[in-house]
Amino acid sequence: MQAIILAAGVSKRLRPLTDNTPKCLLDVGGKNLLHRTIENVLANGINEFIFVTGFLENMIKDYVKSEFPDIKAFFITNSDYENNNNSYSLWMTREYVKGSILLLDSDILFDEKIITALLNSGKDNCLAVNFSEELDEEQIKVILDIENKVLHIGKEISVSESAGESIGIERFSPYFMKELFAILDRKILKENKVNEFYEASFQEIIDSGKSESNYRNSIYAVDVSEYRCMEIDTVSDYQNAQRIILINE
Repeated sequence: MQAIILAAGVSKRLRPLTDNTPKCLLDVGGKNLLHRTIENVLANGINEFIFVTGFLENMIKDYVKSEFPDIKAFFITNSDYENNNNSYSLWMTREYVKGSILLLDSDILFDEKIITALLNSGKDNCLAVNFSEELDEEQIKVILDIENKVLHIGKEISVSESAGESIGIERFSPYFMKELFAILDRKILKENKVNEFYEASFQEIIDSGKSESNYRNSIYAVDVSEYRCMEIDTVSDYQNAQRIILINE
């Protein structure tokens, strides 16, 4: 299994903290977010990484090579990171993906047991969902059936309909990734939809899997509410993360 870590963006909402530092290299309690993410992946027995970088990418590359010299790391440059979104960064990994993958955003403070829960879920395609977090309009939300199969995913889902927040950590099968890259090829190469969140393409796969013949396209939610997790998008988020680390470590 490979871990894909998307770390190309500018993170404007975190300025001035990110004027000269990529968001994933912001220190939280003595370790930066990327260091914590890599450690959590390694703790679950995965040592092959695909990094998509853009903004101040040499800082990220140098850090990984210095602090984790023994991992198998591939770096992909998203040179137009200011004009595209994470679906484009994910699409750029298509020539490197060889099998099942773990997909992670690089701006999450989380417990390593969240990855363990995905790997032990018994589901080839699943995503980590926080059912207990108070939801807002900016979060990626999910609507589920009684078996926790994802029916809808996206920011546009109303808070009242949503079961919880998809926190940005997913596990996918080779079959799913083949289908996903085919969708991204069409959207990016033919339709020039380069500024989407990747969840929009997840939704296409979910919709195609509603027939029994395409059951392999189903995605399931794994409840990770008991574990520490937060996305860091704003200065306020960053300050809250520092407080959480002080309490828990």
